[in-house]
Amino acid sequence: MITKDLIKDRIRPLKPIPTGVKPAGRLGQKIACVLFDIYGTLFVSGSGDIGTEAQKDPPKKQVTALFEKYAVAESFVTLRQKLTAAVKNHHARSRARGIDFPEVRIEDIWAGVLNVDDKEKMKCFAVEYEAIVNPVYPMPHLAQVLQALKTTGVCLGLVSNAQFFTPYLFEWFLGQTPAQLGFEPDLAVFSYQHGVAKPSQALFEKTLNPLKGHDISLEKVLYVGNDMLNDIYPATKLGFQTALFAGDKRSLRLRTDNSRCQKLVPDITITDLRQLPEHLLHSLK
Repeated sequence: MITKDLIKDRIRPLKPIPTGVKPAGRLGQKIACVLFDIYGTLFVSGSGDIGTEAQKDPPKKQVTALFEKYAVAESFVTLRQKLTAAVKNHHARSRARGIDFPEVRIEDIWAGVLNVDDKEKMKCFAVEYEAIVNPVYPMPHLAQVLQALKTTGVCLGLVSNAQFFTPYLFEWFLGQTPAQLGFEPDLAVFSYQHGVAKPSQALFEKTLNPLKGHDISLEKVLYVGNDMLNDIYPATKLGFQTALFAGDKRSLRLRTDNSRCQKLVPDITITDLRQLPEHLLHSLK
């Protein structure tokens, strides 16, 4: 069963590392909806993102205990190599079917790597493995900021590279589900559910019908993320306003060497989540 008990002994506070970037910009229009990235934006990520290329040298004792618990015979290095190869093979098959930025369901990948048919067991393993190689912790003031945003009356949503365990983070760390925190269920778009990952435009386009249902035009949507290519580029292309979260050196991705980002400027840059409600209040005037 997927509960906080799987990771409670591994939870350690993580503080964001300053980036040296300065807050900047101003929103151009009144905002009716705020959509968020998760890893590196709402949650500090030990590796800077979600994915297989996580922490290179995780705590040996934790890895040993995990492998003993699930009867894994390989070394961590060998297992990581098998995991990476399995993900790459899945991506190659997906690209052959025309998916530009494929996403996996990690429990299925682990079932193949470990040759285990029990999907619930593989989900538990995936949660514990991720907690070891990529520890996460809420960004400072996250709960406070979400509550402040609710009081403004804006609609809240999520568009993020994620796995099945990602939505649990809110309940495990903040004590409430995403819906209880104010996120609209029809505006919670996670890559694993659709087999496609950011920066694919297709993932962002999953919000179009729900936004129409909420009677929200695209220029009144603000997307908040930490990656100029994965977040700001596709959100801008779709017509959203954008906020670059530059609050943690681990996760900030400016992508200055990428041609799609060289002339790209977010509407606002924030270095602390508390700056976001202030921008929204100014946009309402």
